[in-house]
Amino acid sequence: MTEAKGQTREVGAEKIEERVEQMVAEVEEKVEKLDVGVEPVISPLDEVLGQAEKAYRAYRDAERQVAKIYKDNEGQVARAYQKAERQANRVCEEGISQALKEREAAENQAWGTYQKAKVEAEKAGNAAVARVLKARDEAIAKAWVVREETVEQAWAIYSKIIR
Repeated sequence: MTEAKGQTREVGAEKIEERVEQMVAEVEEKVEKLDVGVEPVISPLDEVLGQAEKAYRAYRDAERQVAKIYKDNEGQVARAYQKAERQANRVCEEGISQALKEREAAENQAWGTYQKAKVEAEKAGNAAVARVLKARDEAIAKAWVVREETVEQAWAIYSKIIR
């Protein structure tokens, strides 16, 4: 019985081999038809793989475009910052220049006011000195008058005594 089983297996294996050879022949025949110019049959898997490849390429293209847009945006932001910085520097320089002009004008005005005040102080000082000198002269003159009167009285008294 064991021999019969072994023979059955061999007969089954031969049939399988014949069937495989037959399938290989059919496939080779189909391949030959493909080479002859017959449209190849696209399997759904090939179609899905093709779509996946297209989607991946589109994704990579989109990724590159996004990177380019980000880079362009970064350049625009940098240029906008530089422009704002230049404007701020220009406004600052103009402000400093204006402040220096105003300071110079204020200094000139203060110098002019100082000069006028100095002249006025000189005039006031000279007037005060003149008043004091006049008062001194008047006091000396009065003292001279008093001295004269006193000397006169003293001579009058002395002359009365001597006489």
